[in-house]
Amino acid sequence: MQKIQLAEGLSFSRIVSGQMRIPAWGMDSAALLKYMEELMDMGIDTFDNADIYGNYTCEKLVGDALALNPSVRNKMTIITKCGIKIKSDKFPERKIQHYDYRYEYIMQEVENSLRNFRTDHIDVLLLHRPSDLLNPEEVAKAFDKLKKDGKVRYFGVSNFLKEQFSMLQSYTDEKLVTNQIEISPYCIEHFENMNLDFLQERRVHPMAYCPMAGGRFEQPTDAKAERASKTLREIAEELNADSIDKVIYAWLFKHPAGIIPINGSGKIERIKSAIAALDIDMSIEQWARILVAARGVVLP
Repeated sequence: MQKIQLAEGLSFSRIVSGQMRIPAWGMDSAALLKYMEELMDMGIDTFDNADIYGNYTCEKLVGDALALNPSVRNKMTIITKCGIKIKSDKFPERKIQHYDYRYEYIMQEVENSLRNFRTDHIDVLLLHRPSDLLNPEEVAKAFDKLKKDGKVRYFGVSNFLKEQFSMLQSYTDEKLVTNQIEISPYCIEHFENMNLDFLQERRVHPMAYCPMAGGRFEQPTDAKAERASKTLREIAEELNADSIDKVIYAWLFKHPAGIIPINGSGKIERIKSAIAALDIDMSIEQWARILVAARGVVLP
């Protein structure tokens, strides 16, 4: 399995395992541990989570699994996020979903994550979404304290635009090591808004969530999905690929920004399909045809 270096002392597996849907996988702690160990045997040692996933349950589910064999923790890279306060039965006093990046809240959520994962450190902490009330001085203070205390090794963001990324980076001494954004042959927003160009300029490798566009290519519901699905299937035939999943992953791998896709499946076959895409040699023209299908207009 290829590795992508994000900073000195930090590398991600070329594919990251997304843990947002763990409750839907129907695995007990032993099965989840076995699943994570299988992924690590295949070279996927980087796992993406968040405090709010599974209505605040997914981190603990991972921690309960790791408790069965604590040595596994030393072989994995754990990413988690904070900042979103969802409207939940766990917090009935909340009237709407909103964001919180106060120093105290960041520190509180990291402590919660450490307890949930049953670990003494988080490898990478991401701010989950940008906020109009984000105070970069408070965030920088939290990052500095967490780093000095050894509770978080590296920091990054998720869903940030280039201006938001740059603004926060200007306040913190800690390098922001990634921006986790939605990228797929359906969601090409970050090609259009120059975010990918910006991240390349900064030598920052983006993570790509929802690379399969939530199943839109299997069951297209609009013209864009229909165009992209048709083109993906045509190129799958040309490449002798037995699924459009492989074509999509190959398309992401082809980009020079070093995009790191997140696979959120609990099925080993889907993981193997993503890994197999690393061996697909997609041409520049094939790559462009997929982009054109998503845009709906030919390149000038």
